Amino acid sequence: MAILGIRIIGDPVLRTPAQEVTEFGPEIQKLVDDMDQTMENVDGAGLAAPQVGVSLRVFTYQIGAERGHIINPVLELSEDFQADENEGCLSIPGISAPVARRRHVVATGFDKFGKPVRIEGEGMLSRCVQHETDHLDGVLFLDRLAPDEKKAAWRTLRASNYEQMTTATVAQRAGFLGSSFGAGLGN
Repeated sequence: MAILGIRIIGDPVLRTPAQEVTEFGPEIQKLVDDMDQTMENVDGAGLAAPQVGVSLRVFTYQIGAERGHIINPVLELSEDFQADENEGCLSIPGISAPVARRRHVVATGFDKFGKPVRIEGEGMLSRCVQHETDHLDGVLFLDRLAPDEKKAAWRTLRASNYEQMTTATVAQRAGFLGSSFGAGLGN
């Protein structure tokens, strides 16, 4: 397994709808394992394949003791919303804002071996599944903000210190990067 680099806002892969996985084999299994290890390394709640530069409909998640992954997710969302909570994103370091999300989610798809998977939950799990599925559709949480929150977030992004913060974040993460061939990329 390897820890993968996480793409930062501005990278076109984050705005491109991901392709469905059509073949299940060693490559997709390795991708899921690497994403899981990467998510754990950066202490994330979830990680979508586009965030590591792979335009496939795959994400991993860990909410409390519930940990897993799903490929080609299809969501069924409740009509009602949960209370807005601040969300952040590994691809937009240092920015968080309240996002409206549906209360309950049922996600169906496949595991890394091509077997059917079903994830169902509320609260943080529902929020995470919706956030990661947005990534697969080329949508960032900033797109879901109320107008005033969106303006404030974009003002922060445009600030000169944001570039310094992202550079520092990338440099910090680079110390953990490795490859499947055993050589560290950050050394």
